Amino acid sequence: MTNQFWSLTDDGIVWKVKKGQCHLDDIEMSALYADYIVSYGVKEDGSLHLSRSCYFPTLRTIPNNTHATYHIEIDDSDAPALLCNGKPLTEYPSQFSLDGTLSVFSETDGGVTVQRRFYPASKDRCCIELITVSATACVQLCLSKPCSTVHAYGRGTKGVYIARIDHTAPDTVTLAKGQEMTFAIFYSAHVSGEKFVLPDAKNELVFRKERVNQLCEESLVLDSGNRELDMMTRFAKLRAGESIFETLSGKFHSPGGRAYYAATWCNDQVEYAGPHFAMTGDKTAIEASINAYLSYMPFISDAYYKLPSSIIAEGLDIWEGAGDRGDAAMYLYGASLFCLYLGDRTMAEKLYPAIKWCAEYCERRKLPEGVIGSDTDELEGRFPTDGKANLSTSSLCYGGLLFAAKLAQSLEDHETAELYRSRATDLKSAIEAYFGAELQGYQTYRYSKGYDTLRAWICLPLCMGITERAEGTLDAMLSPYLWTEEGMLTCERSEENSSDTIWDRSTLYGMKCAFLAGADDRMIAPLLSYCHKRLLCDRVPYAVEAYPEGGKRHLSGESALFVRVVTEGLFGIQPEGLDSFSFVAKLPMAFPHLYLYHLKICGGCYDVRIERDAWQVSCDGREIAAGKTNGQRVIVRK
Repeated sequence: MTNQFWSLTDDGIVWKVKKGQCHLDDIEMSALYADYIVSYGVKEDGSLHLSRSCYFPTLRTIPNNTHATYHIEIDDSDAPALLCNGKPLTEYPSQFSLDGTLSVFSETDGGVTVQRRFYPASKDRCCIELITVSATACVQLCLSKPCSTVHAYGRGTKGVYIARIDHTAPDTVTLAKGQEMTFAIFYSAHVSGEKFVLPDAKNELVFRKERVNQLCEESLVLDSGNRELDMMTRFAKLRAGESIFETLSGKFHSPGGRAYYAATWCNDQVEYAGPHFAMTGDKTAIEASINAYLSYMPFISDAYYKLPSSIIAEGLDIWEGAGDRGDAAMYLYGASLFCLYLGDRTMAEKLYPAIKWCAEYCERRKLPEGVIGSDTDELEGRFPTDGKANLSTSSLCYGGLLFAAKLAQSLEDHETAELYRSRATDLKSAIEAYFGAELQGYQTYRYSKGYDTLRAWICLPLCMGITERAEGTLDAMLSPYLWTEEGMLTCERSEENSSDTIWDRSTLYGMKCAFLAGADDRMIAPLLSYCHKRLLCDRVPYAVEAYPEGGKRHLSGESALFVRVVTEGLFGIQPEGLDSFSFVAKLPMAFPHLYLYHLKICGGCYDVRIERDAWQVSCDGREIAAGKTNGQRVIVRK
């Protein structure tokens, strides 16, 4: 079992360091112009480990490709050190806390205690470290280094980039016992010749707290009676919503993770995050989602050439190195859901041509067997595929057609709505005939022709409402062939595959599909185990990307998917049109109740309360519907 280091607080988690503990981790924090990854922990001798990675997404390096974000690495040898009575201090951490910022509390071998707090500036290319030193004896303090330029990057797309370390500490200060001093260290970057004024560190802490509050308290507030699930959802909303960067093309939501900035992808942003953001009502996140959907519209034409997988470099370039990943199916599904959840007719009409184009593109990629052709899926060939058709692309197209039909109906395009429903019916039959298979004794799906090993993506048909193989698929997902302590294996182990690779994205889709299929009591324990591990153990506090390939990076799209496990999975929420939605009035035995507050969907703001015997829905504080908790789907209109 993995060691638990952390415990819950009212607004985050805390690690109270025990004697002999040695552990390292890192946390990513994002704002419009800076991304701050702080590595922290306790070394073998009990002393504090700190290093800082500062990314500046709008400062593009050359060549200006997907990974061309200017960044600086700051370790203890670069950062100004605290000198106490002329000698460097060694800090021994006693407590770490995470609440949208990282705080570190340390004892020292001198006469002081130290608190460090890390967070990005709200609207500057600047990462901040706010330090408070408290004297337990009379001491003289100073920093080991003056303000300085630490790096000058020869040339980027916008000029020469200058990185600096500045601070507000006095040259020397004497503190009596009981006194304290607070100062800030700034890690910033700018273009040569550009005027740059350091922000006010304490004001920026207020701004950071305000943004955290917007993302965590103003929408989709979960009260399940299970504190770990509620807190995991809180952190997931934060990570999903903070990773938005201001670019030359407007605000872009991006995955982060030291690699993916100032860009948007058909899977992470279009398929995962956009539908989630539409339910938050957060103006910044919705603006970023709209920019993502609009960014693909220039690539729509009568030539029906494949969509690029991502729009990179602040919207100035594209990446399509993996061929057709089924990106049009991702867009069809994600954009249709986004429009329906948002409930904005004007925006729906604006995106509707792109949605229709994606539906037609998929139709033109249909194989004689009736499934949708694509070179690969979002895993981009990491695992074997026949390069013709795969379960992921066809499943996403099927779900996309159903939601696009609802959108067409809402826009009074009844002919198109009927066409999409008919195509979905045909595609459902083709998916069964082409992918349906018995694997390892389970009635489930193969990934593609000729590859009869169990894959994590067997969950996707269930996620889209295809239930004919639900029992066998759930059994296969939760079997030792796929399920592990870390989540679902991407592919079962075999002679051809010795990999233990897991991706939280497929694990989270798998959790959602179980709830959608009514298998709540089978998936509750794995869900709560997952929350405990991700929130309180060795890699916290977010969903992760690939492991071991991606080193469990905290990419933001996975956190959006986690929230959708709650909204679309536990509550069964789905749109019925631009002005109506539905949920399932059920309550798993593991929970005393399920309350979801500030659900901003289909043009309204709703509170959904499900208790053992009855449910209630309020809109803008007024009860609009109520009934018995009987497991039935309930349609809600404002």
